[in-house]
Amino acid sequence: MSIKHHNTPKHIPVMVEPVMRVLAPNEKGSYIDGTFGAGGYTERMLETSSRVIAFDRDPDAIARGKDLKDRYADRLCLVHDTYGAMEEVVADNQWGPIDGVVLDLGVSSPQLDEALRGFSFQQDGPLDMRMSKEGVTAAHILNTFPEKEISKILWAYGDEQRSRRIAKAIVEKRSEKPLETTFDLAECVYSVCGRKKVHDKTDPATKTFQAIRIYINDELEELRKGLEAAKNVLAPNGRLVIVTFHSLEDRIVKNFIRDNSAYKPKVSRHASPLVDTLPQDTMVFMDCSRKALKPSEEEIRNNPRARSAQLRWAIKGKA
Repeated sequence: MSIKHHNTPKHIPVMVEPVMRVLAPNEKGSYIDGTFGAGGYTERMLETSSRVIAFDRDPDAIARGKDLKDRYADRLCLVHDTYGAMEEVVADNQWGPIDGVVLDLGVSSPQLDEALRGFSFQQDGPLDMRMSKEGVTAAHILNTFPEKEISKILWAYGDEQRSRRIAKAIVEKRSEKPLETTFDLAECVYSVCGRKKVHDKTDPATKTFQAIRIYINDELEELRKGLEAAKNVLAPNGRLVIVTFHSLEDRIVKNFIRDNSAYKPKVSRHASPLVDTLPQDTMVFMDCSRKALKPSEEEIRNNPRARSAQLRWAIKGKA
């Protein structure tokens, strides 16, 4: 089985036009691309004469950025680290304050397209799924974790309704022979859920692969750390722009913006009634999304991987 590209280029940045429209990079600005990937967003920002700090935990992504680095020299700083470290990196490079932070979450197109990385059930490759190429692999988890723990991972990170039955199938399969490839895992899912039908929008294996990947790479905790760091590095009127592909990610982003977009008076029981009525903390962000933006039908036709994307953005106020 081979991956279908639908006659699209190797990498198409998801929602790049709306992202650039709301980010509004300019030649005097400094920006952070927290998820460099194939460099689509970063390149568009650099074309406006901006300065960009681009993060990626994947060493392959940083290596791919060499051409951009050669072209843009000091205006591009490539950082092999998670975007949760942006606060420290900005301070070390004295690049603050930052005018915009953009995060394109989930797995990148190059990671999906390379079978050896083990992210895709559409190609047969080793059960890896590590974005940083470090730490435990998917194979280790699937071959050693108890059935109940695997079920919890599939339910918590993939919202997989048949998590228990799939976990049982995995454990039964490994009792005969260890799971070694992405096809081994996909077959376990198909034994429970059946294969994709013509009218289905997504493959039955999608949620299982997604859940294992999110767990291995601790993606939700990284997102929480990154949002807090972005709040601290952004200048007044700086813009936070985030593209999510998963309901758990979107919920975290939505709640973060909401929780930082309201007055929160700090009231002490020892304070006078007059002081109690004065808000001491103003809002941090102005929520500009209200409702998440979604890709156009045309973009989805041209780039099917954009199908589940959602964009939210906010502007930092004066704290």
